Amino acid sequence: MIWNAFLLAMRQIWRNPMRSLLTVLGVVIGVAAVITMVTVGNGASDAIRTQIESFGNNQIMLRPGMRLGPGQKVGAPDFKVEDAEALMSQLAGVEAVAPQTSKSMTIVANGRNWSTSVVGTDNHYFSIDNRELEAGRYFEESEERSGAAVCVIGGTIRRELFGENADVVGENLRTGGFSCRIVGLLKTKGTAAMGGDQDDLVVMPLKTVQRRLLGESRVSALMIRMNAESDRERLKSAIRDLMRERRSLSVGDDDNFTIMDTAEIAAKVASTTQIMTTLLAAVAAVSLLVGGIGIMNIMLVSVTERTREIGIRLAIGALGREVLMQFLIEALMLGCLGGLIGVLLAFGASQGLAVLMNVPFMFDPGINILAFTVSAATGVVFGFFPARRAAKLDPIEAVRHE
Repeated sequence: MIWNAFLLAMRQIWRNPMRSLLTVLGVVIGVAAVITMVTVGNGASDAIRTQIESFGNNQIMLRPGMRLGPGQKVGAPDFKVEDAEALMSQLAGVEAVAPQTSKSMTIVANGRNWSTSVVGTDNHYFSIDNRELEAGRYFEESEERSGAAVCVIGGTIRRELFGENADVVGENLRTGGFSCRIVGLLKTKGTAAMGGDQDDLVVMPLKTVQRRLLGESRVSALMIRMNAESDRERLKSAIRDLMRERRSLSVGDDDNFTIMDTAEIAAKVASTTQIMTTLLAAVAAVSLLVGGIGIMNIMLVSVTERTREIGIRLAIGALGREVLMQFLIEALMLGCLGGLIGVLLAFGASQGLAVLMNVPFMFDPGINILAFTVSAATGVVFGFFPARRAAKLDPIEAVRHE
């Protein structure tokens, strides 16, 4: 009986292919949207987490102001080089500290120009930020001390100003009215998950940037690498106490600086991305409801069109439950058809978006199976009312129906 009902359902769907496709369109869109949102969201979460972890779980960043973004405190004083020296000498859990400042500049070389970020720091910056050399060297101690006009550049700078495979060590580039000799080329780190180019930078000694580009001795950030065995929370508390003391803050004063922990940032970003993915998937799931209503609507039309057929079947001995099963199987197959098309569409869309957004494609069998199951259940739930209506028809009235 079930096999016969299955064959009848297949024949009915195949008899009106265009109507069947339009019927399941809402289910297709819902399933495809849910799977795509979850897959791409998981890929984005993984990419961001990997990028943050590449900085190292033992990295801490200090910035002036109460927090990043629009709420950053106005007028918060910058740091000093002495703050970095104090952190290094007075806290046992600190392995390295790199004072840092930066400015967006246009650099010129080889008859070309390029807008980039010029970072002023010391050699600790390269180890803390996991920056390795492809060619050349880092700064010499004498160059850092004197503020020499030397620099280390990223791969994007080489490509835009000199060419993809050019030997740039020893070449000069000009920025801010002075010429700077390239002493090192950094290994490529690629595009960040959040869209930034990690190789688009020029690194100079801190004093060089302060004297020649800024005209002042401000330090806009302190990068800290902590000892792997140190207690993270205890060290952050010690850093906070030391900085409050050095910035002359009273007991009742709020901190005018922010301590950012890469491990904490990774956890928060992953949590936020997961919440956004869930919300987007929930919004996309509304299409399944629309698709279910579409299935119910067409099934009601189908019952009306086949009233005479149903009456004949009931008149020659078919039971109501058999008619009910026939129409439920037809609704189930419509839901499964929509789910299958949606899964295939989502697979292609997820791969395309992953490439476009530069995030890994993370196929999740669980969400695919769940979405397909929900689409099948949608067909059954929304097909039950039309099926029950067909099963309850009076045979005599149904046979008379024109």
